[in-house]
Amino acid sequence: MSVLRERVTWVWLGLMVATCVTTWGLSKDLLSPAVAVVGIFLIAALKVRYVVLDFMELRDAPIPVRVAFEAWPVAVAAMILGFWFATGAGA
Repeated sequence: MSVLRERVTWVWLGLMVATCVTTWGLSKDLLSPAVAVVGIFLIAALKVRYVVLDFMELRDAPIPVRVAFEAWPVAVAAMILGFWFATGAGA
């Protein structure tokens, strides 16, 4: 089948696996809340990156546009986690 050879199919499958990991694998019952929250945000940032690159088709965009769109989820995740740890919620 040609569908299985498409990159977007494998990206979609990876996104589904990442969703399952964040839903069941990182529940607070299995890991400490700090580890779970950090893992969830890092996986979410990775998922945003793949959606931007493959489903919004920015993989072949000009470098400045691509850098801006790839830096955005990193900056947002860093700010949220930074505020979360700064308030003492991650302790």
